[in-house]
Amino acid sequence: MREQSPLTLYLAAPRGFCAGVDRAIRIVEMALQKWGAPVYVRHEIVHNKYVVDGLRAKGAVFVEELDECPTDRPVIFSAHGVPKSVPAEAQARQMLYVDATCPLVSKVHIEAERHHANGLQMIMIGHAGHPETIGTMGQLPDGDVLLVEVPDDVARLQVRDPDKLAFITQTTLSVDDTAEIVAALKARFPQIIGPHKEDICYATTNRQEAVKAIAPLVDALLVIGAPNSSNSQRLVEVGRAKGCAYAQLVQRATEIDWRALDGVRSLGITAGASAPEDLVNEVIAAFQARYDVTIELVETAQERVEFKVPRILRETA
Repeated sequence: MREQSPLTLYLAAPRGFCAGVDRAIRIVEMALQKWGAPVYVRHEIVHNKYVVDGLRAKGAVFVEELDECPTDRPVIFSAHGVPKSVPAEAQARQMLYVDATCPLVSKVHIEAERHHANGLQMIMIGHAGHPETIGTMGQLPDGDVLLVEVPDDVARLQVRDPDKLAFITQTTLSVDDTAEIVAALKARFPQIIGPHKEDICYATTNRQEAVKAIAPLVDALLVIGAPNSSNSQRLVEVGRAKGCAYAQLVQRATEIDWRALDGVRSLGITAGASAPEDLVNEVIAAFQARYDVTIELVETAQERVEFKVPRILRETA
């Protein structure tokens, strides 16, 4: 038997599920227990195929729009949040619905409504087409929220009144990239009002900080997460920005490019906020099968956040 090469795995902590994702998954599972299958879910409950497939096997039916749902079965809105038009349509159709929007996303929604009520035009820092961005912008009338994705977008903004502006952000952005956009906004609009507390959520920030700590230590970095997961993609970008020449996203162990990792002696592993620990363990096991592995934990924060599920699911029938 060939002698295995030594490999040090630097395992990020925190990594994987955040409180909002954990809550959203529990909501689907509790809805299935309470009402039986099928339970409909508008959009992927979280951006992870492994998680979605697991819930589908238990009886969840994933759809893109409400018109794909029957009116006699419960429907759940995903953790990313939805425009106000979605619950309004559900009520008009007399549907039973449960909102699994992450409470930290809901905080941004409330913030936007408060600024709007005070006569301020909103600027949102986010990614066009992402469900969270669509949901947040959909809290206000069309045209009342302007979207910026990069610093250069700020110069092109056409606002109603430069002295009556506020900004909000998607919760899963790169902390460093967002700071650049905020600086550009404040330079052009000195009176602009920002959030009382950072909109980028604790979990996104913590996972990025752990990657920043790992990147200088490793030859390569693997981020376990889905291609449509914003926070997972940001972890890859943070790793590259901090000097890790090879930083790649993989959904699970079968996607590892072993040839690209040939000769690597140290490797960082982390997981996006919607990736379960099962997939982390699967990737570690794949390396243990090929290398003489030593695992080093790199812990930059501890998380004890927990969100309650909606009362309707806690009430007995």
